[in-house]
Amino acid sequence: MKVLVTGAGGFVGKGLVPYLERQGHTVVRALRMAKEDNEVGIGDIGPDTDWRVALGGVEAVVHLAARVHVMQAEDLSSQQAFHRVNTAGTLNLARQAASAGVRRLVFLSSVKVLGEEGVLTAASIPRPADAYGQSKWAAEQGLHTVATNTGLEVVILRPPLIYGPGVGANFARLMHWVRCGVPLPLGGVRNRRSLLALGNLVDAVGWVLRHPAAAGRTYLLSDGEDVSTPDLIRHLAHALGRSARLLTVPPFLLLGLGKLLGRRAEIHRLLGSLVVDASAIRAELGWSPPFTLAAGLDDLVAREGEMERSHSCHPIS
Repeated sequence: MKVLVTGAGGFVGKGLVPYLERQGHTVVRALRMAKEDNEVGIGDIGPDTDWRVALGGVEAVVHLAARVHVMQAEDLSSQQAFHRVNTAGTLNLARQAASAGVRRLVFLSSVKVLGEEGVLTAASIPRPADAYGQSKWAAEQGLHTVATNTGLEVVILRPPLIYGPGVGANFARLMHWVRCGVPLPLGGVRNRRSLLALGNLVDAVGWVLRHPAAAGRTYLLSDGEDVSTPDLIRHLAHALGRSARLLTVPPFLLLGLGKLLGRRAEIHRLLGSLVVDASAIRAELGWSPPFTLAAGLDDLVAREGEMERSHSCHPIS
């Protein structure tokens, strides 16, 4: 197929584009500014973005682009910005895609639509806790309306934390600390968290692009292995060839410290549980993740090894 990938220059896009090309698809990469062949510059994403040039001859769209980097901000202007990009921008793309004759649109949503903790299943009631999750949930609802009105086949994917080459934010910070041998006071944590390797995500996208039964469906994704934060650190340490330096500190003390430092939400994510039941996509489409957690972490370390070795072990914020 000829596939348009939005956010092609981002963390997920950089993994997805070469994967789709290896599968024989022709990929049109949508970026803010075009620099190479098969790239289309579309500027900022919003309700007025003109997608006509990017959609020419396209049979399927994978919509990855989103506002994701200001997760702490909850003021009105931030909420409006999330809505403009993640909701209004997504629905504008979907309507133009339908008008251009696109058959299927795959939307990368988030498990945050369902909440931030607990055991989440296909039957869970959406309870987005922040502006990002709310904007994704509104986009999902709007996409179903567009699909009903136009016949566009919409597939929605809700991943948990994604890790892989190029990962940033908290996962990159944790990896840096483990590599540098920083003692981590997380040995007493008893939680369970679902993760998703980038390799598993792109494989799932390729699967739902071509599977007839995926049309109109919403799927949760995960590696299928739920780990505690200490076990994740041990897996990372093994992949990095390091020793896991874990200290046992009562979780309530860590929460108190996080509050004092203004990082309570970040600490809570390290301590809390978030388990994703991804059985629906396995049962309905026959998809299973090709990478185990260990294999995903080994791939991450192997592909970023030279970059990691070039960085000194200085403190990072």
